[in-house]
Amino acid sequence: MPRLGVHLGLGPDDLWIKRDDLFGLGGGGNKARKLERTMAQAMQWGADVVITSGAPQSNHARLTAAAGARLGLPVVLVLEGVDPDTESGNLLLDRMLGAHLVWAGEVDGEGLEAAVQAEADAAASTGRKAGIIPFGGSNAVGAGAYEEAGRELLHQMPTLDRVVVAVGSGGTMAGLVSALGPDRVTGVDTGAVPDAVERVLGLWQALDPSAGGTATDLVVRDDLVGRGYGVLSDDIREAMQLFARTEGVILDPVYTGRAGAGLISGVREGTITAGERTVFLHSGGLPGLFGHADVSPWRDVPPRD
Repeated sequence: MPRLGVHLGLGPDDLWIKRDDLFGLGGGGNKARKLERTMAQAMQWGADVVITSGAPQSNHARLTAAAGARLGLPVVLVLEGVDPDTESGNLLLDRMLGAHLVWAGEVDGEGLEAAVQAEADAAASTGRKAGIIPFGGSNAVGAGAYEEAGRELLHQMPTLDRVVVAVGSGGTMAGLVSALGPDRVTGVDTGAVPDAVERVLGLWQALDPSAGGTATDLVVRDDLVGRGYGVLSDDIREAMQLFARTEGVILDPVYTGRAGAGLISGVREGTITAGERTVFLHSGGLPGLFGHADVSPWRDVPPRD
């Protein structure tokens, strides 16, 4: 991304992008790598229905629905909150892809897990076998997909110094840390879970028990959470605009927008410097942009010169 790099004060060859948003399945995104493994595991279990959970605009839920359609497996999505009057963004695609939506109400993580188990029990009572995929697809199986992705990055760019990535349920960062080491991965907490660092640490330890990693080894920025998951801040809006107007790259307001804001802040603070090779991992999420309540048109911003 030479124009963005130079705009921020880096060299034209310093800033790169890994386009995991361009996977063909269901609109793309990092969850496709995880689902390659977690759906295979569900099929090995003999599952004839797949159940997972997420927020209403969950990218993982949308891609699970797409993977189920590709494999001919029914998918149940257990979502936080209540059924909205109108559906847009990922919710619209969930329906289009044929998923069955179950609304769990205003619940915490444990409540959401209980709602998923209730759906699995209901499926079992009718003679079906449910394969449960965890929130965000983030278990050791799913995180292993990003350990492989980290090795892929090193093959593509052996001189890699740093990867910047959004942290939601933790699996993507954990896999990258396992492959690249904690010093080369900067995570930007999105507020998706209350214990992001502990989640990343647990998944990293599950992938590489011999690493002996601790929470203090991990580099996770938590200053972009702002007023909470799903709330658009000025920093995120600036990042979305800069990426779009310098490189033609669209970020979403929850995940990649925050990661982009973390990258920009890192350059301005001096933790990301000229002469280093930094890769921004674009983890997808574009459909969620069109279902986000806080995103208003950029009418008050003048056109690009």
